[in-house]
Amino acid sequence: MCNEDLISVDYEVFGRVQGVFFRKYTQAEGKKLGLVGWVQNTGAGTVKGQLQGPSRKVQEMREWLKSTGSPKSNITKAEFNNEKAIDRLEHSSFNIVK
Repeated sequence: MCNEDLISVDYEVFGRVQGVFFRKYTQAEGKKLGLVGWVQNTGAGTVKGQLQGPSRKVQEMREWLKSTGSPKSNITKAEFNNEKAIDRLEHSSFNIVK
């Protein structure tokens, strides 16, 4: 069995990303890619969360967060930090945190 490199990365997305179903689309995209993690709105008007999964899938999700998002969103920038290799996934699914 090929054990792909698992990574974890924190993200924050800036722009018009609240009130445009951004969390719902992020959750759907994450699940589609087979990733786990979470997403939530912040008091500062951004969306933040964490992604975990195979590195190439996380990379695809990073691109999606930077450039696609939900249909009505307007992303000005996305920041990624705390990227690290992990031995196993720390979340069981992709959740929207209220």
